[in-house]
Amino acid sequence: MALKRHRLARQRRAAGHSQEQLAERLRVERSTVGRWERAETDPLPYIRPRLATELRISLEELNVLLDDVRSVEPHRDERLAHALGNPTGVDLITTAHLRQRVQTLTEEYDRVPSALLLASAGQCHGQVAYLRQHALAGRVLRELFAVEAESATLMGQLVWDTSQRRDHATTLAYFEAAVAAAREVGDGFAEAHAQLRMSYVALYGLCDPRKGLALTKSAARTASGVSPALAGIALMHVGEAHAMLQDAQRCEKSLGGALAEFDKSGDADPAAGFFTPDDHGRLTGSSYLFLGRPERAAGTLTALRREGNKSSAIVLGNLSLAHIRTRQLDAALASLHEAITVVEATRGGGGMNLVFTAGRELAPWRREPRVREVNDRLLALMTAA
Repeated sequence: MALKRHRLARQRRAAGHSQEQLAERLRVERSTVGRWERAETDPLPYIRPRLATELRISLEELNVLLDDVRSVEPHRDERLAHALGNPTGVDLITTAHLRQRVQTLTEEYDRVPSALLLASAGQCHGQVAYLRQHALAGRVLRELFAVEAESATLMGQLVWDTSQRRDHATTLAYFEAAVAAAREVGDGFAEAHAQLRMSYVALYGLCDPRKGLALTKSAARTASGVSPALAGIALMHVGEAHAMLQDAQRCEKSLGGALAEFDKSGDADPAAGFFTPDDHGRLTGSSYLFLGRPERAAGTLTALRREGNKSSAIVLGNLSLAHIRTRQLDAALASLHEAITVVEATRGGGGMNLVFTAGRELAPWRREPRVREVNDRLLALMTAA
């Protein structure tokens, strides 16, 4: 059932904020505020005190507003329920509704703990797969294959993240299903995206840079001509794979090729929203670390913005490692504390792994009170996980 928090929206307007203004003050996306008001997601605990302050109410009053959820468009879920009961009659409107749900969950991925999204995403993916299995041949079936490719990719991301990047088998099964669904309808973008996600498992989970290199190259080839931005993202990871293999020349060439692809990307590129200007710096800094150049890594990573999302935790984790490896203890601890704060809120698997790696590399200073303090935070993080 489609829902809305009418009183929450009224309180925002009474406090003198548009959705854009409130989002700016809270340092979140405008779409995040919109999803709170549509009751699609809830504000995370760490942000609620700030939200209450901006709305000029107490935390208790905020909780009352968040609990006040009312139906506004029951016909959409009724239509889906009817389709699930009569799957051969599923239509394009229901398919579009499912695609919108998948895209909403995907937009939340970088800021919301994956465990909070997994149940909703799993339900949606199951509905898509069920309807696709029973739909009659034609446009609706093709659209359901396309939605299934997106939902299977999201499920792979969520499963891997929730497992702290340990459940490789289930994750890869979802990505392989996404590739298969994309190929059914010739969706090169969805196929390349799933291939790229498979390369992350090889690079960061299996620690197999040669396999990761093959997959990133395959993703770049598939994305070529379909999405310059996605091809550029794949080439960034080609560069990182070369760095893991200690091939600095090929690493630099691939990172340069990524920039050339980004220059070709326009507003119509389906991956335009996947890439931010800081992403190239994030992968460049990571590559310098793998190449044993922590000074250059620190210089690159320090210049990047921190937005409190899962990608920021990776930047901060790598920056802490760069400072540790250049014996800059104060800077390392400052970055690590900031990274832990982000990981506490987002529970991102990549950031989680990096903060614990940094914690282990602080072993030479383990008797320092400042290092004991950060280790206490890591222990609490482990307990909460």
